[in-house]
Amino acid sequence: MPRKRGIDFLHRWEGNPIITIEDIPFRCNTVFNGSPVKMNGKYLLLLRVEGQQGYSFFALARSKDGFHFTVDEEPVMLPSKTGSFSKYETRGIEDPRITFIDGIYYILFTAVSNWGPRIEIAKTADFKKYERIALVSEPGNKDGVLFPEKIKGKYARLDRPIGKGIGSIWISYSDDLIHWGNHKVILTPHFGFWDSSRVGASAPPIKTKEGWLEIYHGIKTTNSGQIYKIGSTLLDLDDPSKVIARCDEPLLSPREYYEKIGDVYNVVFACGAIVEPDNEIKIYYGAADTCICVATTKLDELIQRTLKK
Repeated sequence: MPRKRGIDFLHRWEGNPIITIEDIPFRCNTVFNGSPVKMNGKYLLLLRVEGQQGYSFFALARSKDGFHFTVDEEPVMLPSKTGSFSKYETRGIEDPRITFIDGIYYILFTAVSNWGPRIEIAKTADFKKYERIALVSEPGNKDGVLFPEKIKGKYARLDRPIGKGIGSIWISYSDDLIHWGNHKVILTPHFGFWDSSRVGASAPPIKTKEGWLEIYHGIKTTNSGQIYKIGSTLLDLDDPSKVIARCDEPLLSPREYYEKIGDVYNVVFACGAIVEPDNEIKIYYGAADTCICVATTKLDELIQRTLKK
């Protein structure tokens, strides 16, 4: 049977949202922007949880099927209180994105302080012990995602610094995950379109035959505020600073009540995706900064959509 078509290209799971504040076993304000991985056949979601104090930290949820999750009893990462990282995490840690490379799960996340947001990187082998590695950006930078393999012998990442009030997607490279250089802007806001105000990396890039598939978020500013939507672009496999294709239309827009109404209205914000053996891709996204949802499609259909075929 053909896949059911809806208003949006991505198909929302009928049981959305998959995680809400009612699923968190400790007191908090809200939960959103969970980054997924599949480990030993099971699904893990590293969640951004905002505590009642007003700052964010990370919790871990587990699932056997990628749809029904149980959240661990205690948070797994809290802002540092001592040491060299602590003064840059005084206002919380936010929006984790996980990439698996050579047996290690690397987590790029945002450290927030009075000096603004910075990208930080940590690692874990088992989601039991977490080790911070380094702060890897200047202030005013968020939405860092790491490529799942080296490009011409170097680690590569996408991020979103703010320049002259404009948020674009940049790429940079590193030998050691600490020192980054050769920065290039690759994707800018698309004037007159759904992502005309700001764009940022969302999911870690996915390697396909057609190129690196990047699922990103775009913002359009209206008279009643900003609207966050999900889109996609394809980057060249050998030189991902080159954009092969970019979707003209969003893959998903805030339409359901849980996407339109919450701590921040009108937000669908992807933070990761899982590609299944049968070609299905599960895209996990935060909705209205209040809950976590999942939407699906076929990977080859998503690529063709991005290529506008």
